[in-house]
Amino acid sequence: MVVADVRAPRDGAFIDINGHYNPLTDPETVVINEEKALHWLSQGAQPTATTARLLSKTGIMEKFKKVKEKT
Repeated sequence: MVVADVRAPRDGAFIDINGHYNPLTDPETVVINEEKALHWLSQGAQPTATTARLLSKTGIMEKFKKVKEKT
């Protein structure tokens, strides 16, 4: 999982690596750096549908919504 500029090509340069996802393991492996993810979300990053699902699955979106409500 990476942070990339919306204008960058799909396989182009990226800004930061936040984690990885492997659906082939049983159970699937989801590793996300929570601190980095919350930082980029607070900076206005818009996750793709798949990334949003993974962030929700790990509880990061819930934490982000709570932080966002406090401000």
